[in-house]
Amino acid sequence: MNSQDAPNQETDATTDRLALMARAHQAVGELSPILTPLAAAFTEQGHSLYLVGGSVRDAFLGTLGNDLDFTTSAPPEITRAILDDYAEVVWDTGIAFGTLSAEKHGQQIEITTFRSDVYDGTSRNPEVTFGDTLDGDLIRRDFRVNAMAVEIAGDGALSFHDPVGGLEDLLHRRLDTPAAPEQSFNDDPLRMLRAARFVSQLGFTVADRVVTAMTEMSGQISRITAERVQVELDKLMLGTHPEEGIDLMVDTGIAEVIFPEIPAMQMTQDEHMQHKDVYRHSLQVMRQSIDQETEPDLVLRWAALLHDCGKPDTRDFSEDGRVSFHQHEVVGAKLVRRRMRKLKYSKQMVNDVSQLVFLHMRFHGFGEGQWTDSAVRRYVADAGELLPRLHKLVRADCTTRNKRKAQRLQATYDHLEERITDIAAREDLARVRPDLDGNEIMEILNIPAGPQVGKAWGFLKELRLERGPLERDDAIAELKAWWEGEKDE
Repeated sequence: MNSQDAPNQETDATTDRLALMARAHQAVGELSPILTPLAAAFTEQGHSLYLVGGSVRDAFLGTLGNDLDFTTSAPPEITRAILDDYAEVVWDTGIAFGTLSAEKHGQQIEITTFRSDVYDGTSRNPEVTFGDTLDGDLIRRDFRVNAMAVEIAGDGALSFHDPVGGLEDLLHRRLDTPAAPEQSFNDDPLRMLRAARFVSQLGFTVADRVVTAMTEMSGQISRITAERVQVELDKLMLGTHPEEGIDLMVDTGIAEVIFPEIPAMQMTQDEHMQHKDVYRHSLQVMRQSIDQETEPDLVLRWAALLHDCGKPDTRDFSEDGRVSFHQHEVVGAKLVRRRMRKLKYSKQMVNDVSQLVFLHMRFHGFGEGQWTDSAVRRYVADAGELLPRLHKLVRADCTTRNKRKAQRLQATYDHLEERITDIAAREDLARVRPDLDGNEIMEILNIPAGPQVGKAWGFLKELRLERGPLERDDAIAELKAWWEGEKDE
C-alpha cells in the first residue's frame, strides 16, 4: 500500500460518514412538525423518545418511509396516555410487549418501552423484561445497522446514539450482530432469515462470523413457525436483489430446512454438460422476470425461481447420453403446491404460482409447428388472468448465450402474441365461455339443475375452444345432438 493511501482512505471515510449524518439529519428533521410535539409530550412526563432500528438505518440510506419505530423510557401506560392525546388513531400492537401504535398525518408510529428480554432457547418468544437504558435496548437487536438511535428532544434537537458501531457497518454496507452471532441466533433463529432478507433488500454483504454461525446453526430455523418464515421469504423475494438473499440461504443450509426444492436444483452436471446449471439458470430467469416488471410481482418472482424445480426428480439419460426432463413442469407444479401449502401460503398464491410452473413449457409446442386457433384459445384459457405473467415468464426463460437461438425464440413468442391479439380482436378471448349458460341449457334440454348441466356446460366449453364462437342456433343444435348421444349411452 502506498504510504499516502491510508490517510486518503480515512479522509474519504470521514467524508462519507458526514454525508450519511447530514442525510439522516435532514430526513428526520423534515418530520419535525410531527415528531417535536410528540417528543415534547414525553419530555413533560420526564421521559425520552428515540427514533430507532430500521427507521434510523433507512434515514441514513435516504429511504425513510411512513413507518416510524421508536423506543422510550416511558412505561406502556404513559405512552398510551400520550398517544391518546396526540394522535387521531391509537391501537394496541402488543402492550404486553410494551408496544403501542398510532397514526398521525399519514405517518405510522410504533413506540416500544425499553426492553431487556430473556430468551429460553427453545422458541423465539422472549420473556419480556422492560429495561431502563437505551444502550441495553439497542444491543439486544438483530444487527448493528439496526441498533442505532436518534434522540428527539422536546425542543426538536436531535442527537445520535451508536453504542455498537452500526454507522461503521452501514458505511461498509455490512451486516453483523451486536453480540456474538451464535448468541443472537440462539435467542431468535429468525434473525438468520432476516440476514438473507436484508441482503436482498439492502444489497449488503454479511460478516464472515455471521455466515459461519448461520451455517452451523441452520437447523435452528425449524424453531420458527411456517407463517413467520413465509413473511420473511416474501420480503426477501420482493427485495432489489432476491437472488443474493437466496444464495445466502442456500450456501448456509437454511434453504435446505425451509424450502429444500430450491437447493435441490443444484444438480451435479453430467460429464458431457448436457444440461444447464438449473439453480443458476433459475436465478437468472427470476432476474430477467424482474427486469420486465413495472412494479414488484411476488407471484411472477416465485414462479420464475421455481419453474424448473421439477427437473431433479425427472432427469433421465438415454442410451446415447442425452438428458431429458420429461414432464418436469407437471412434477414441479406438484412440488410447488406441496411446499407452499406447508408454508401456509394462501390458496390463491399456491394456485397462481403452481399454474405458471405447469404452463411454462406449453409455448414450446408452438415452435414445433403452426398452432391451430383452437390451440391458441386453449393457451389463453388455461392461463386465464395469469396470461400477462406467463408471457413474461416464458420470455425470461430464454437464457441461452446463442444470440441467434435467443432471437429465434423471442421472434416465435412474438408471433404467438400476435396470434393471440388477432384472435382476441375477433373473439372475447379474455372470457372463453360456452355460447349458452346454465339456465339456457336446463331450458333447452328440459333438465333440472345438477351434474348433467355441468357436463353439458363442459361440452359447450370444449366446443367453444375448438371452433370459436358459434351462432346461437348452431350452439343449440350441437347441444341437442350431444344430448341425444348422452341418452343413448
